[in-house]
Amino acid sequence: MAKEKTVYSCGECGGTSSKWLGQCPHCKAWNTLVETVAETIAPTKNRFAALARTAEVQALADIEAADVERTPTGLDELDRVLGGGIVEGGVVLIGGDPGIGKSTLLLQALDNLQRAGGGVSSVAGPPQDGERPPSSAAQGQPASGGRAPHPVRARGSVLYVTGEESGAQVALRARRLGLEGSRVQVLAEIQLEKILATLEAQQPAVAVIDSIQTVYSDQLTSAPGSVAQVRECAAHLTRAAKASGTCIVLVGHVTKEGALAGPRVLEHMVDTVLYFEGDTHSSFRLIRAIKNRFGAVNEIGVFAMTEKGLKGVSNPSAIFLSQHAEPVPGSCVMVTLEGTRPLLVEIQALVDSGGPSPRRLSVGLDRDRLAMLLAVLHRHAGVACMDQDVFVNAVGGVRISEPAADLAVLLSITSSLRGKPLPKGFIAFGEVGLAGEVRPAPRGQDRLKEAAKLGFSVAIVPKANAPKKAIEGLTIHPVERVEEAIQALRGLD
Repeated sequence: MAKEKTVYSCGECGGTSSKWLGQCPHCKAWNTLVETVAETIAPTKNRFAALARTAEVQALADIEAADVERTPTGLDELDRVLGGGIVEGGVVLIGGDPGIGKSTLLLQALDNLQRAGGGVSSVAGPPQDGERPPSSAAQGQPASGGRAPHPVRARGSVLYVTGEESGAQVALRARRLGLEGSRVQVLAEIQLEKILATLEAQQPAVAVIDSIQTVYSDQLTSAPGSVAQVRECAAHLTRAAKASGTCIVLVGHVTKEGALAGPRVLEHMVDTVLYFEGDTHSSFRLIRAIKNRFGAVNEIGVFAMTEKGLKGVSNPSAIFLSQHAEPVPGSCVMVTLEGTRPLLVEIQALVDSGGPSPRRLSVGLDRDRLAMLLAVLHRHAGVACMDQDVFVNAVGGVRISEPAADLAVLLSITSSLRGKPLPKGFIAFGEVGLAGEVRPAPRGQDRLKEAAKLGFSVAIVPKANAPKKAIEGLTIHPVERVEEAIQALRGLD
């Protein structure tokens, strides 16, 4: 028996090498090459056939631009992240930590879609001579001759393919969620060829593959979850979605660093990438759009985990604001933007006497940026924290990456250092530069209107964000520099 040829495959990018190397020659990652059996695929197999439908060459001005039709999932927060709902032929990849609620969310969405559609996939007309019923196709059995059935996709037909649980376990979860009498079609299968046969026979409007790391193809000899298997299976499922119009949702595992497991090409291949975030000790979950060809990126949806599954939170600002009977030192509320949604988040700072090596610690904010802001505060406003421990936290577990939080961080630190609380109903936002200037934040008017709607009455904002027309109930103090903001704050005492 001839010895099988082996190659070394990179776990990050999928590149191969004939010998082991400490660094991948393709993506330059270290210690990622793993020995695998060389894949032998027939040359006639078109593994990466066109993922999108081909058409004639046309001038851009001659192509008619039309909005894609969307189908709401019945979960408003999920629809917000998707851009309004699912799209026919779209491929969505959703990842998150184990037990965060990915399967629960998708099962609820499928049940809503099925109930809204009022039907499941069916076959047009009775089977003719030599045809097989759709149930046999669902089992992935080959046809025994004659013509193939002509399935018709009914509005609301859905399919849940589970590779990690049995059908009984999925039914038990549905019972816990209160989805009695659910007609969601379930298939417990991990072989790609059988899944594709079922999709072709049933023609569902939406199909969930839970998860892509468990699916394997007979064309490859590597184990499920390997780079080659994930790449090939995702390519075939994506091509099937584009050809049939079925919206396919892929559930992906994440690594211990929080990134989606598998090759990076997986995220490039799909239309939408969603991340499910949240603290296992908190009942709140955030779902964030990292990539979306049919909507805005960085949009977020907020859910609360209950006994009956995930429920959308209509006013997410409430969970990011602490309820203080009276204002406390070191607390400042800012308005941040997540996609198109303005959110009010409380920034808390604690400044305490430190030793010879004072600590700088931030949760939910960039630690390096905190060190930079402290240097700006000392140089341009004369507020020194060189011998103080400084701790900064964004309440509610939210992570703020935009620089518009700079001004709120500085004011909360100043408030804690002075031991004086900020006025009741106070907000601030704005980017701070190394020269001490306060730069405007994008969509400042929307931020101010959201704050006024929630009852805030005093604001320190960049001068460029000051509205030309006064906002009822909101007193605005525009500033251009950090020292002006500190002076304005002292004037409010």
